[in-house]
Amino acid sequence: MSGMTLSEATGCLPELTTGRLLSVWEPDAAALLVIVVLGGLYGWGVLRLRRRGERWPLPRVLAFAFLGLGSLAVATMSALAVYDTELFWPAAVQNVLLDLIAPLGLALGDPLRLGVLALPERGAGRLKAAMTGRLVRFLTFPLVSTVLVLASELCIYFTPYFESALRHGPLHELMYLQLLLAGSLFVLPVLTREEALPAWCSHPVRAALVFVDGLIDAVPGIVVMTHSTLIAGAWYLHHAPAWAPDVHRDQQIGGGAMITIAELVSLPFLLAILVQWSRADRAQRVVLDRRLDAELAPAAPVEGRPEDTGLVRPWWETDGGTVGQRMRQRRPGD
Repeated sequence: MSGMTLSEATGCLPELTTGRLLSVWEPDAAALLVIVVLGGLYGWGVLRLRRRGERWPLPRVLAFAFLGLGSLAVATMSALAVYDTELFWPAAVQNVLLDLIAPLGLALGDPLRLGVLALPERGAGRLKAAMTGRLVRFLTFPLVSTVLVLASELCIYFTPYFESALRHGPLHELMYLQLLLAGSLFVLPVLTREEALPAWCSHPVRAALVFVDGLIDAVPGIVVMTHSTLIAGAWYLHHAPAWAPDVHRDQQIGGGAMITIAELVSLPFLLAILVQWSRADRAQRVVLDRRLDAELAPAAPVEGRPEDTGLVRPWWETDGGTVGQRMRQRRPGD
């Protein structure tokens, strides 16, 4: 974090009460830069559509701004970031915000779709080409991206990476970015309205993947909570303030918070997929109804030409698909 921290100014951090948890903030230059850039690009896209007479849904703007960028700000500049070098549980909550909640908020804003609509034709083409490139396709493949999120968290907690990040500010910032990117690789392609996933990833498949991902996201918390060895133990044993709980208890609290947040996030994530599924199904029904109306409409007779009775026959008598074959085998009314 930039500037003098609260611990440097006072010599030690005061006890973390509910009031301090809600009121203590310290700016983080790198995080502020990311928030400003992401928010600026998103706002530019919304304004560009508005100037063309098109509207971007307000709920998407609110999700991107408050749940996405807001979670990013809370994770990197609130009391969680101030106390993460003194207590383990704020660091655990902080990391879950970065790789689960912030990506979910950003994805609900559908920035990929917004970018395609707002950019000029050439820019939109480049964005689509980037989304369908081999490397991006591989990294966003659901099974690969899920493994990346799991491996990222396990690597942080069960290697010297986490303790090194606590010691070195730039590495800590890099860890923030890693968590945010790893979570976004799974969430953004699943929720965007652009074709960013393989064709077989239909909405039922996506719902199943989100359900499985919710179970997998709980794994790091379970491991942390039940792990007998202290995570970054040398650091926290040395820096734990007198008012803090036992270091082992602190780690258990952090693991429990990780499990709770992961399971709470999986529900709105799954609901978002189900809403998309319902809308897509409704749109398909509208298209089918229009097609059936066109096929069942009687054709105007042409003078001197016998009426083509095939134009007014029920659709199931002319349809060559599986449904038509079944309907011809069992006629309506039988």
